[in-house]
Amino acid sequence: MIESYRVLANRIRFELNQLEQLIIRCERGMKAYQNTSENRDLFLDSVALSLHDLYTGLELIFSKIATGVDGHMPAGQEWHRDLLIQMSLDIAQTRPKVISISTREALDEYRRFRHVVRNVYSFNLDAKRLEPLIERSRPIFTQIQQELFSFADLLEQIAQ
Repeated sequence: MIESYRVLANRIRFELNQLEQLIIRCERGMKAYQNTSENRDLFLDSVALSLHDLYTGLELIFSKIATGVDGHMPAGQEWHRDLLIQMSLDIAQTRPKVISISTREALDEYRRFRHVVRNVYSFNLDAKRLEPLIERSRPIFTQIQQELFSFADLLEQIAQ
């Protein structure tokens, strides 16, 4: 089990580096949307997909922690919400919280947005709803990076 913690720590770091690219793409896409009059809808689609992928990538990290450390992956209709909550809990004799309550609350908005992207046609997306999500994505991602890198460091310490 200890070796699996080292592997998980490296996977967390790898995924975070990949997700950084999505933040950059979101920022570039939104800037292109704001600075052009042609094909604006295509830039908006790109931004929405990148935000979708960003949350999906974070959820992948959370699911790996849930199965590899907690020994429990939520199930049922609300498993996405429950997984996010689980990551913000201290689990006695197992691990400290992975993310803070404030990070959980911020990410919940991205979780709900991902649901929208999956369930509506892209031409129904609203730029006014996307703009604040993009504006907050960099500081939120910086916070989640710090928290997940700290958690990865803890896993490395346990593995030694």
